Amino acid sequence: MEKHYLTLTGPVSFSRKMFVPASKDDKQRLTSLGYPGTILPLDMALGIDKVPGKMSLPLMLEIAYWAQNQGSYQEAEDQIRRTLHLEIGDDTVRKVANLIGSIVFMHDQKRADEAYQKLQGGSEVLDFSYDRDGILYMEMDGAAFNTRHPGLNDSTWRENKLGIVFSSDDVHFLGYEDGGEVEKFYIDRKEYADYIGNCHEFGKHLFAAALRSGYGKYRRTVIISDGATWIRNLKEEFFPDAQQILDLFHAIENIYSFAKYRFDNDEKRAMPWAKQMTALLKDGQYLKVIDEVSSYEGKTIPNVVNLHTYLTNNIENIDYKRYREEGLYVGSGAIESSNKTVLQRRLKQAGMRWDAATAQNMVTLRAKAVSQKWIEEVEHYVPQFFADLDYKDLKTIPRF
Repeated sequence: MEKHYLTLTGPVSFSRKMFVPASKDDKQRLTSLGYPGTILPLDMALGIDKVPGKMSLPLMLEIAYWAQNQGSYQEAEDQIRRTLHLEIGDDTVRKVANLIGSIVFMHDQKRADEAYQKLQGGSEVLDFSYDRDGILYMEMDGAAFNTRHPGLNDSTWRENKLGIVFSSDDVHFLGYEDGGEVEKFYIDRKEYADYIGNCHEFGKHLFAAALRSGYGKYRRTVIISDGATWIRNLKEEFFPDAQQILDLFHAIENIYSFAKYRFDNDEKRAMPWAKQMTALLKDGQYLKVIDEVSSYEGKTIPNVVNLHTYLTNNIENIDYKRYREEGLYVGSGAIESSNKTVLQRRLKQAGMRWDAATAQNMVTLRAKAVSQKWIEEVEHYVPQFFADLDYKDLKTIPRF
């Protein structure tokens, strides 16, 4: 069929034309075909017929980017005004970001569930070829932020669990600081996984991110953490073949805190003892350190980590001399800085209180941007989501 195009010059004005079925039977037939009760041809032509708020998707994606990139919705409004020369209020910015974030999070949730099903299927489903040299690293931590409850005047601190996955192929080592206890390095490529809720669900998201980053392909997997019990349990469930390493900085920090307790804050006795224990620990003589504090076995110590319990629980994760000889990193600095970059920078500004679902949507967007996956997993995915969405499914997405 030959196509004819009309060339228009000068100002053009038009109105949004709405086609309404003439009868109830016509409306039912229209609905059975997957369309709403009325048809707006202009909205369809503009690609906004499925989009709540009747805003173009490119503009919505731009708004969502500024919303996660700035410290507040008001700051995002200011930047949109300066860069796009559009007057879009901070409340609209919030609604758009929440919509886009919820769509991306639903996609993440689906991929996490699919990854977990593969884990349940075992080696017959998972492709574990272990054909890549190098090391896949994972670090994870929890950080609290303030949540509010709609209709109530109280607030509750909730924990966002954040994980980072990267490989030794993408690390540039820059040296040590703090007396050789903290490693400095730059990571070219990384992926973040985050979840506000229980450890198991977070583990599914982290496992999905790990698979995308090469888990099962790299010959070795290393998990670096602060020694929290939930991380040890998560490792056993999702990554049983990984080597867990207790972050050296946390271990030394707890040695010094325990030393102050043991010697009643007498620094003349506490500091030399802590330095001696630190030297033994770094030299691979962790059994001597554990023996030194064996008299505290099973004791509850107020406001201080029981060093004996702490080291005993992590006895398979503290052979720092061997780790260093094998060229492994032993510090969790990557996740410590990530908590500031991903969570605190956007969700923990002064006076902020978040609805938990809205916070999840925002931190999801933030994680995509910091992972350098915004184009792939937001700008490319969201338009496809709407293109595949049936009209009858419009109720499944948040409304403005």
